[in-house]
Amino acid sequence: MITILVVEDDKNIRKLLVTLLKQSGYQTLQAQNGFEALELLREQPIDLLVLDVMMPQLDGYQTVEKIRTIDTQLPIMMVTAKGLPIDRRQGFISGTDDYLVKPIDEEEFLLRIKALLRRSNGEVEAKIHLGNTTIDKNSLSIRSGQHYQELPKKEFQLLYKLLSYPNKIFTRQQLLDDIWGIDSMADERTIDVHIKRLREKTADNPDFTLVTIRGLGYKAVKHEET
Repeated sequence: MITILVVEDDKNIRKLLVTLLKQSGYQTLQAQNGFEALELLREQPIDLLVLDVMMPQLDGYQTVEKIRTIDTQLPIMMVTAKGLPIDRRQGFISGTDDYLVKPIDEEEFLLRIKALLRRSNGEVEAKIHLGNTTIDKNSLSIRSGQHYQELPKKEFQLLYKLLSYPNKIFTRQQLLDDIWGIDSMADERTIDVHIKRLREKTADNPDFTLVTIRGLGYKAVKHEET
């Protein structure tokens, strides 16, 4: 799932932006100022940043400049009341990718978010983030905290499929068709064997569990954040 960090010192505006993003299927994190944002970026994988300009202690321009010294690829959108041409220029010079002036049009805001994600380097769509766990299609790997492991291709594809749709039940036949192909000679027992291996490898993962639905198939259950 794509994770978007919203940095805004106005509680009501921050709540509005977070609500819009969650309704569109994005996972969100929140920060009240630039220092909190920088700390979160060090601790968790973020796919896109939305931030205000006029914030105490460290304003939006300064925050983006600091981010660009450590991450040149992160898509960034400034959402601010400062709409003069000189303000926009300063925003783009500091390193932002898009600049939206308040009051925002909700539909335009979401369309711009989608456009930024499309223009990013493609790694966003190749990763799933669940809590502190990252599943990376590029490296066929799963990372949880300091624990990192690469998986065999079919095991990874099976895990990625289930985690792409938390709580959705997939029959064994659906999984066989999607991952092994409809012309494969593999049977449903193959799914059971791969699920068993994945359970052994992810038994201690705090963010998800692979669940058997008797008589149907399997699903991934995302653990509630505490």
